[in-house]
Amino acid sequence: MLFPLVDENPTRRPPVVTIGLIAINTLLLLATVGFSSVAHNRLFIEYGFVPERLTSAITTHENVVVDLRDLLGNDPRSREVLEQSKVDTRMVLSGNLPAVAMTVFTSMFLHAGFMHLIGNMWFLWIFGNNVEDRLGHVPFLLFYLVGGVFAALTHWSATTGVGAMLPTVGASGAVAVVLGAYAVTYPKAQIRCLLFIFVIFLFVDLPAVAVLGIWMAGQIIEGFGALHLDIDGGVAWWAHIGGFVFGMAVMPLLTLLIPDTTYQSVLTQERSFQFDPRKHDNFRY
Repeated sequence: MLFPLVDENPTRRPPVVTIGLIAINTLLLLATVGFSSVAHNRLFIEYGFVPERLTSAITTHENVVVDLRDLLGNDPRSREVLEQSKVDTRMVLSGNLPAVAMTVFTSMFLHAGFMHLIGNMWFLWIFGNNVEDRLGHVPFLLFYLVGGVFAALTHWSATTGVGAMLPTVGASGAVAVVLGAYAVTYPKAQIRCLLFIFVIFLFVDLPAVAVLGIWMAGQIIEGFGALHLDIDGGVAWWAHIGGFVFGMAVMPLLTLLIPDTTYQSVLTQERSFQFDPRKHDNFRY
């Protein structure tokens, strides 16, 4: 297992959007700390992205009925609480397309727990500041949100059966957009990683293209495995894949449209595969 810790890739502009996204996601999770498992599931169903709900909104325009008991799985305590409360376990979700479209955005800011949040925000912090530095604050925010929508739609297109009735929450699809953008912009940037080999822990420095390539390979393996077995294990693998591909494809186009500073131009070249150090002997950061 490879876990990135820090990148050797300086920035000039403060990553205010990256910090803001981390703060919003964290505050929203803290606001739900006292929720019961039933309340959490109701929140996720209402504001998470349910693929079947989008399908219904596009085709039949009918409401979708989701049963809370299907989401509680084998959690006996939560099932007991649900039965004792004598509440209606069914939730009727609107089939109105604008309402469904809004959940694509709201789902990006909901997380199932602190480990879910920390994993996503850690990757966003390491890689987001450089992408924001290159694009600028507003373009980066739009890139993040639009890419997150594309990631959700990729998940929707690849999800069938029972999985289509389960809500998807988390920023991982949008964060994957940032990872794809970083991989194609700074492939040679060094990433300090913690490498787990059974009980052995090692610190290694690897180029971003290797670290993110390994990450993407894992998503593809898991994604096709989920398609073959018709299960997803609770992870939106295809949202990650779609987001990463979106980031890799769109970031080069944005860099053509958005002028960069001399500093950013040289920095990007130095951490790409076209860099010629003889042309930039005086470059320092």
